[in-house]
Amino acid sequence: MGRSAGAGAPPSTAAEADLRHHGDAETGPGLLDFAVNVRTGTPPPWLAERIRASVADLAAYPDPSAARRAVARRHRRDPAEVLLTAGAAEAFVLLARVLRPRRAVVVHPQFTEPEAALRAAGHRVERVVLAPDFTLDPQRVPEDADLVMVGNPTNPTSVLHPAAALERLARPRRVLVVDEAFADCVPGEPESLAARAGVPGLAVVRSLTKTWGLAGLRAGYLLADPGLVARLAEAQPLWSVSTPALVAAEACSTPEAVAEADAWAERLAADRAALAADLAALGLHVTPNAAASFLLVRAEKGEELRAGLRNRGIALRRGDTFPGLGPNWLRVAVRERDTALRMTRVLAQLL
Repeated sequence: MGRSAGAGAPPSTAAEADLRHHGDAETGPGLLDFAVNVRTGTPPPWLAERIRASVADLAAYPDPSAARRAVARRHRRDPAEVLLTAGAAEAFVLLARVLRPRRAVVVHPQFTEPEAALRAAGHRVERVVLAPDFTLDPQRVPEDADLVMVGNPTNPTSVLHPAAALERLARPRRVLVVDEAFADCVPGEPESLAARAGVPGLAVVRSLTKTWGLAGLRAGYLLADPGLVARLAEAQPLWSVSTPALVAAEACSTPEAVAEADAWAERLAADRAALAADLAALGLHVTPNAAASFLLVRAEKGEELRAGLRNRGIALRRGDTFPGLGPNWLRVAVRERDTALRMTRVLAQLL
């Protein structure tokens, strides 16, 4: 995910949104980072040690078998239903290159790489843009759409859609892609579809980047029926996922790692609620029902606030590069309480 636009680039309209702009473009040396959604203080020492030890095996070609089995056990799936990928972004590219949709629909606002991948592969994309407070209405999606992409919980809104609402989008002769990159931000993952192998046409995309701090390693996977997994695997470059990434995928799929992630999700919920209350107390509109590691905030002069914070050493994610949002929207990563207070105190001075 490249830095196609700098933090100081002029805002875009929804129709002109820069789909390749991401939070890493907002950060820089010396900035307090509220722009990128990767958990701070990660990877944990035990995981970093496993990854370091894997370097001893770099002379051999990567073998995904053990990682695939581990991911399958973690989600109660068959290994044939698992495709290991170089981050969630590779899964979106593979889907765009393999599928031939007649009517592709992306539900926005959401992570922009799925639409960017579809457009790069030459597909026409139709947008279903949800209105604030960004609750999913399955009836908004055209009945004849044969490819539907939606996030849960959604980036940048942080809204968690009910699994039942998502399942209403599934049907024969349609591929339903649910981006669950932030699903492990929710204790117990009650609305995840990752373990639901019987849903027609369902493909779930997961990432290890956010919770485990592995953005630089590129580790993710896709869960789908064996036929779709096989088609995607044929289009995937050989040895696409490195040995260290495979080791990470296996390690993060153990019951102990899942329990650790769940405990973090509990702490995250408390930090998120406190930050949301602080921002609301400053007069900002915080999108309700947040469930991920960030909040979507609307301010009367959002772009001015973002620039003012950046001048004071604090980076937030601009919202106008997400279709359906504009320059008054900001995405704010949830940080530990002391760090969050540093940001809100500066923000209070600007309001």
